[in-house]
Amino acid sequence: MTRCAVFGTGSWGTAFAMVLADAGCEVVLWGRRKELVDAIDRTHENPDYLPGIELPARVRATTDAAEALAGADFAVLAVPSQTLRANLAAWAPLIEPQTVLVSLMKGIELGTAERMSEVIQEVAGVGPERVAVVSGPNLAMEIARRQPAASVVACTDEAVAQRFQKACHTPYFRPYTNTDVVGCELGGAVKNVIGLAVGMAAGMGLGDNTKATLITRGLAETTRLGLALGADAHTFAGLAGMGDLVATCSSPLSRNNTFGMNLGRGMTLEETVAATKQTAEGVKSCESVLDLARRNGVDMPIVEAVVDVVHNGRPTQEVLAGLMARSAKPERR
Repeated sequence: MTRCAVFGTGSWGTAFAMVLADAGCEVVLWGRRKELVDAIDRTHENPDYLPGIELPARVRATTDAAEALAGADFAVLAVPSQTLRANLAAWAPLIEPQTVLVSLMKGIELGTAERMSEVIQEVAGVGPERVAVVSGPNLAMEIARRQPAASVVACTDEAVAQRFQKACHTPYFRPYTNTDVVGCELGGAVKNVIGLAVGMAAGMGLGDNTKATLITRGLAETTRLGLALGADAHTFAGLAGMGDLVATCSSPLSRNNTFGMNLGRGMTLEETVAATKQTAEGVKSCESVLDLARRNGVDMPIVEAVVDVVHNGRPTQEVLAGLMARSAKPERR
């Protein structure tokens, strides 16, 4: 039986642990808070993040990273992206030679502008063939309710991607494989920032034309960055690109969309953070995505506008007016 360790007891980590168990894997879910871990083991439910959802019998929880990693075929990382480096440094000595590291995280690291797979390789001292990425339109609560969804498993070694594809394939969760790790990671990271922008527009009372414009031009920005970094343009038309972008920008279950909506309604950053229970990755990643774009000479005006609102305190109306006042150009640019 395939053995999986899942690090992170938030909604996505817990939901993906369910997927793995439903696919026939033995799953150990690691969490840092003993009270939550004990509740998961005792009630077979995550009361903080997925209340009312019964977890499969094959899922158990622990606070002991060594116990979680012992004999693991796959170590699935579902912690907030900006905490990955510190957490993984503590876990790396416990990782066994056969273990493949799988990222569920959708962010770019602040300071280094590194993708999550790059951080994993650097900290764990493993090659790209031992790192896989899962990305797609995967709202955790819908998957926890076993509603049909698809995703992409990306690894530079297609055989490794296929192994993990088999480990997480269920009647309701359909994974596809891809070798374009760069494109899949960028699609997942940048869509959070575009989700913030679309949420802001909705919070300001703007309509579907505005939202569609932001989604479409956001995809163009993502693709420009991806091509500059060697990604395959086709990836951005697929599940890890357009698919994830549409889900994030259109669903009330999206943390980034909801966060942006509150900002658009006039809440301050501090008020919005206080009202948000879980991590909205785009809030921090908008800065690192912009940093990555500037390092590579890529123009990303929507990302820059989000940074201006979230971190520089500029009013949303002023930022929107600035976007609309930009010089006209051919659509393909």
